[in-house]
This record gives sequence, structure tokens and C-alpha cells, in this order.
Amino acid sequence: MDKMTSAKRNIKLVLADDHQLFREGVKRIINMEQGLEVVGECGDGIQVIELCNELKPDIVLMDINMPVENGVVATEKLKEFFPETKVIILSIHDDESYVFETLRKGASGYLLKDMEAESLINAIHSVVAGHAYIHPKVTGKLINQLRRMTYLDEVGVAASGTAVKEAGVKFVHSSNNPLTRREAEVLRLMAEGKSNKGIGEFLFISEKTVKNHVSSILQKMEVDDRTQAVIIAIKNGWVTL
Repeated sequence: MDKMTSAKRNIKLVLADDHQLFREGVKRIINMEQGLEVVGECGDGIQVIELCNELKPDIVLMDINMPVENGVVATEKLKEFFPETKVIILSIHDDESYVFETLRKGASGYLLKDMEAESLINAIHSVVAGHAYIHPKVTGKLINQLRRMTYLDEVGVAASGTAVKEAGVKFVHSSNNPLTRREAEVLRLMAEGKSNKGIGEFLFISEKTVKNHVSSILQKMEVDDRTQAVIIAIKNGWVTL
């Protein structure tokens, strides 16, 4: 439904990447999708600001490594000058520091350039619908970055419930947590970056059963992907890192 809704809005995009050949390929993919249109393109972080001022796009799809001003600086300026414009980073870098920094500056998505065309389109529609989208390959690395930041005050979390003491990520029982015990175990392992197969092997259950638990978790938490579920669980104090 989100995809159909965003298609009716005729979403305008600007591409910012210093490799023209890459821009041409991405532009062809996007313009083939009904309701999406690339209205401008440029090769550096200064030009993208000028284009946004002129064209008022809904989304800027931008690389990190660009001349004059890089994508991190450009993202911060775009969110300051054009807060309604969504920024999606499309990069070769899967390092968590890049991911976290661009998200902190206001980006709504972080994609890798090796992703499939269909996944790119789905990511665009997801961001248009108001969700964050992070490439699955970097989700685990982002969680590791959150761990290092000591995102939650452990004393405050301990006071809100009883922590299950296990190695790595810990699950915290609280009155506002809608998950069952088994779903909480799956969520904890998701936060550690394990795949469905890895979770199944750890809990001695089938991969299909894990998928059912993940679907139930996403539905109960009213989110669209695993990354959002983990981040919300961390913010609510259900999981400590």
C-alpha cells in the first residue's frame, strides 16, 4: 500500500554522485518505476544544495565520497535548509561509522551500491512512507556502533525491570513490552546481528519458525524491518547492549 500511495504522489528525486556513468544507471532504474522521476543530478555536495533550492525534490539520493563537500556535510546542510526533503545515502562503504554519522546528520536511509534494482526501489518507497531503511548488510555493524556508544543508562534500565543476564545483549522485562518470552529471545539475537538461520541454530528451532517469530515481532512493534524493531527495543529499554 505504501508503494501505491507514494506512486500517486509523483515523487521527485535528485541524484548526487560524482560518477556520471553510475548516475545514468540509477536514473534509468528509477525513471522506469511509475510515480518516480529523477528531476536533477549533480556531482558534488555544493551543487546538490543548489539543485534542491531550485527543484524542491522529495528525495536526494547521494553518495558519501564527493568533491567540494562530501555527503555527510551535504546531508547536514540539506536537513537544515530543506527539512522536508528526505536524504538516502547510496555508498560503497559498509563501515558502521559512516552509517551512524549520516543517520545522525538526518539521513533517512543508507544503501550499498551493490544492491539489486528492486531493493533500491523498495527502499525509496519505504523512505517516502516515512520509514528508515538501512541495507541489511550493515545492520549488524550499526548495532555494534550503538553498543559502543552506551546508548542506555544501565542504572536506569535496571531500575525499570529485571534484566536477563546473558552474554552480549541482554533482554529487560517491562510492563509495556508486548513480546512473549520466545519472541524476546529472538529479538535479543536479532540485536546481536544473527540471521534467521543463526537464530534457529542457537535456539534449536527451524528457520521457518524463526521467520514466524520475526513477523510477529514486527507486527506487534508496528515496524517494517528488523533494524527498526531493534532500535525501538533499545530506546524502550527492552534490550541493553
